[in-house]
Amino acid sequence: MKAILFGASGMVGQGVLRECLLDPEVESILSIGRNTLPETAAKLHQIQLPSDFSSIEPELTGYDACFFVLGVSSAGMSEADYTRITYDLTLAAAETLARVNPGMTFTYVSGAGTDSSEKGSTMWARVKGRTENALLRLPFKAAYMFRPGFIQPLHGIQSKTRLYSIVYTLSASLTPILRKLFPSHITTTEQLGKAMLQVAKHGYPKPILEMPDITSLA
Repeated sequence: MKAILFGASGMVGQGVLRECLLDPEVESILSIGRNTLPETAAKLHQIQLPSDFSSIEPELTGYDACFFVLGVSSAGMSEADYTRITYDLTLAAAETLARVNPGMTFTYVSGAGTDSSEKGSTMWARVKGRTENALLRLPFKAAYMFRPGFIQPLHGIQSKTRLYSIVYTLSASLTPILRKLFPSHITTTEQLGKAMLQVAKHGYPKPILEMPDITSLA
């Protein structure tokens, strides 16, 4: 399997990248992001996130799967600014990939509480719901929306968002206990990465995966 990964420098992206590098069935990984990754591996290739995806179309062809985990926190952002990153950028990439790789499986990480109606009172949930709905309409072989809840970073992975990083550090000792008590609300970067790989390889009966789906796949 040849895969494209958007957002590999983020917390979730680091988890997905780790599982891709460890998986012998993943032949090559193309990382597309704003930052250069420190990892070096024979099957890892990197290009900078472009302003126009048509400029790199030849480099995007021939891939079987895309893991799109690039995103930002909505804290302090206007809906217009959050939409430009969460919806506009995602769809620009996805529309290009659907055109050049119609046999691709596209996986996208949104979050628990995403609003499929696009009409709720929570801004980020509306925008994420609109993004999910638009992705599911594209002519991919298949598209899957992942909605994790709390994600525990493992294997030295850290969040780039300062507030999240502090929360994860403070809760680290309690998280294993909470995972046993509330398995439907907490996952790990390792579990999420493994679940996304499983779906890319073998599909899943439904397009939107909530926490119980992610846990069972991992």
